[in-house]
Amino acid sequence: MQSPSSAFGPRILTGLSGVLLAVILAGLNENVTKMALPDIRGVLGISVDQGTWFVAVYAAASVCAMAFAPWCSVTFSLRRFTVAALAAFALFGALCPFAPNLPVLLLLRTLQGLAGGALPPMLMTVALRFLPANIKLYGLGGYALTATFAPSLGIPLAAFCTEVLGWRWAFWLVTAPALLAMAAVWKGLPQDPLKLERFRQFDWRGLLLGAPALAMLVIGLLQGDRLDWLNSPLIACLLGAGAVLMVLFMVNEWSHPLPFFKIQLLRHRNLSHALVTLGGVLIVLLGVILIPASFLAQLRGYRPLETAPVLLTMGLPQLIALPLVAALCNLRAVDCRWVLAAGLALLAASCVLGSRLTPVWSREQFYLLEAVQVFAQPMAVIPLLMLATGGLAPQDGPYASAWFNTIKGFSAVAATGLLDALTTWRRNTHASQLADQLGNFPLSLGGESAAALSRRVQEQAAVLTSADLYLCMAGVAVLLILLIPFVATRIYPPRAAT
Repeated sequence: MQSPSSAFGPRILTGLSGVLLAVILAGLNENVTKMALPDIRGVLGISVDQGTWFVAVYAAASVCAMAFAPWCSVTFSLRRFTVAALAAFALFGALCPFAPNLPVLLLLRTLQGLAGGALPPMLMTVALRFLPANIKLYGLGGYALTATFAPSLGIPLAAFCTEVLGWRWAFWLVTAPALLAMAAVWKGLPQDPLKLERFRQFDWRGLLLGAPALAMLVIGLLQGDRLDWLNSPLIACLLGAGAVLMVLFMVNEWSHPLPFFKIQLLRHRNLSHALVTLGGVLIVLLGVILIPASFLAQLRGYRPLETAPVLLTMGLPQLIALPLVAALCNLRAVDCRWVLAAGLALLAASCVLGSRLTPVWSREQFYLLEAVQVFAQPMAVIPLLMLATGGLAPQDGPYASAWFNTIKGFSAVAATGLLDALTTWRRNTHASQLADQLGNFPLSLGGESAAALSRRVQEQAAVLTSADLYLCMAGVAVLLILLIPFVATRIYPPRAAT
């Protein structure tokens, strides 16, 4: 039962808004700095290979923080920990443009990644703990916003920062909003007492096993395509050692009296299904963002600012679509499993349409695909949140948050590695096949130079690769639909609207 100080009202709403803003800022910062990386490399004199570590260390630190932040929020209090993470996130981000060399920059990005990764679990924890049952789905819809809306704004904001404000604003953009979020969290969330006695049962073995395991796996996946995967001793070592440590970590968590992860929760069919499906959904969501951006950049020479309208077509209307989908799932007569199936079906349909792209496609042809995804994405994410959290005891909220957010962060990394590998494989395959076909004809027949023909081959290979990626994303969505009847059980919204 909630105490009077924690009863839902304007104060809790203020705190929830602050945490929501904080999580959106964390997602935006990661995507904006990633998209602005070419400009950052040029100004700071960082090579392409060095730039990949800029992304990898942030992602590794962020995923590690997602895993262990819920334990810290219970120990130090939700309000204290969230404000401290926000302050560190803003501070290290503000310092990044002043880094005198690459090692210092990587250190600052690692520290910022730890702070930024600690924020998403706080949003789910706040929603599960403080929101009344009949509106809890709307709070979880806010969490879904961070998975769908924030990534779509990454390219537009990166374009605005690098081409209008200057590359430093890719880091500084979040500073002022972070201060606003800190004030809202401090004012809105109740102050829980410190629970430092939890350190008597601190899972030090879990920390020493889990943190390196996650970091190794994340870095291995992000650097795998560049270093040719298992042909590289470094990647083989990172993935192999990371997998072994992860198994040992899970064994330790099973028996520890105060674990970071409650392995026993996986007995809940809906939670297990939601975590598996989440990984697949994130692969598709990342794909439908990256494929159009890459296609337009390669074939049309679009700068990020020119690509921005395509993603804004998908991102901004979700501010309306998300609460509508949450309201739909909050009706007792509606089975959220079929909302999930419909969302995945729309994603698959959008990807099938995208697979029909041709070399003449420009920005306008992608608008229809993005419009379909306005409702498809929230319809795929919100039911997952409902399935994952329904039926769990209140004391299991932090554990559910740890599971969901860690899988979310790790799946995004795995999706990046998978898309990179697929892109390289299909592009090389198509380029080789096209070159072999052209080799049967003399150059004079076309009246084109070798350089012109080579350029045409690369452009056509890029088109065919984009089509293949869209078909792969459609296939993933269809497979996830097929899982629903066999795994998930129906969940009714508590005190649902009628």
